Amino acid sequence: MRKAIFFLCFLAALPLIAQDKSSVTVKGSEVNNGVVIVTVHQATATEGKTTFALQCNKGASLCTVLEPGNYVMVRLPKNYGMYDCDNVDVYAAGADPETGKKLGQYCLTEK
Repeated sequence: MRKAIFFLCFLAALPLIAQDKSSVTVKGSEVNNGVVIVTVHQATATEGKTTFALQCNKGASLCTVLEPGNYVMVRLPKNYGMYDCDNVDVYAAGADPETGKKLGQYCLTEK
């Protein structure tokens, strides 16, 4: 019985282990026809700077117009999140995603 409980806990924790956390810089945000669009730059060692657009529906919970600055972006595992795309959660710079307050949840699209 203990092995079964341990196995179920392990399976439940797998999505948390699979998260991809990175530091990003928000360059600007805008609202267009009820959609919040946040422009984000991520510096990577192999590709230089990569630009992303984060989008969410203005009326949705956890849809925030982010101010320019540094943040922590966590890519969620496939089929997690509220949008039918690659979902990300955004936290304040230096925050631990396990314990920090989530500032928003967005659909990630590459520019």
